Amino acid sequence: MNWSEQVVLVTGGTGSFGRKFVEIMLKEHRPKRLVVFSRDELKQHDMRASGLDHPSLRYFIGDVRDASRLERAFAGVTIVVHAAALKQVPACEYNPFEAIQTNIMGGRNVIDAAINRGVHRVLALSTDKAVNPINLYGATKLCAEKMFVQANAYAGAQDSCFSCARYGNVVGSRGSVIPVFMEQRRQGRITLTDPRMTRFWLTLEQGVRFVVSCIEQMHGGEIFVPKIPSMRLLDLAETIAPGCEIETIGIRPGEKLHEVLVSEDEARNTLEVEDRYIIQPSHPWWRRENWVNGRPLPEGFRYASDSNERWLTNRELRDLISPSADEADPVSARIPA
Repeated sequence: MNWSEQVVLVTGGTGSFGRKFVEIMLKEHRPKRLVVFSRDELKQHDMRASGLDHPSLRYFIGDVRDASRLERAFAGVTIVVHAAALKQVPACEYNPFEAIQTNIMGGRNVIDAAINRGVHRVLALSTDKAVNPINLYGATKLCAEKMFVQANAYAGAQDSCFSCARYGNVVGSRGSVIPVFMEQRRQGRITLTDPRMTRFWLTLEQGVRFVVSCIEQMHGGEIFVPKIPSMRLLDLAETIAPGCEIETIGIRPGEKLHEVLVSEDEARNTLEVEDRYIIQPSHPWWRRENWVNGRPLPEGFRYASDSNERWLTNRELRDLISPSADEADPVSARIPA
């Protein structure tokens, strides 16, 4: 893909993912135009003031709930990364209608606007919580995955394709437990829900690079899952706050003991390549020759954080945490002129 010919838009562009995506796009890929679509004018101002200001960059205020605003924003756009969502599990549980309006109806608006405006490729971000969901956030992301996969049939003969990228926890992102542990260690006490708990981890940069590669390789209809390491939360707490008291408070409602990125049922339609799994849609329009180099998974396969082959060591975790400890680090020196 020649990114210099593309007009790229990212919804939720002022969030943790959006900022890193914009930074890498400007530094390495230099699209013809890059649009940050979000609803918070202050965050857009802060992004611009931090150094993310470039002739090819546009800041567009809007909400994914507003279908007409999306259609206006998508004019001339060739690639959309849909990162906008309500993501805090407790907030979604307390405000279910709001979560549905943003995560499900907002996804529908993105699909409709992309088809109406002739966007070539749309990649929607998903989460491990969409697999066998036990909270509303996961349920809304499962619905969104289903919509974006089936949008390939909804588009008909039009040259628009839709796929999803599903991955686990992002080091240092808003809502991550790592900033919580860093704050708690000042008081000398860490609260842990369950010492057996495991989680998948990747950095913001790894997440962005994975999404970029998915856009370059997508046929439309896949759910891409990266091969990423796991870590026990007890090891995480002891690495971040050595010597601190650790208090077990019990698993909260809507929380899982372990994470799953590919369920046993999904594995039957999943292929493995070197660095990722590709969950294929079980629809008649999908062409099996799209991923001829992919290997089918063994019977009973399940990609879960507790049975992962790859585990983070304490030293690897410390190396991951260090760059994310100061999110206010200016990025202007890394943006091309």
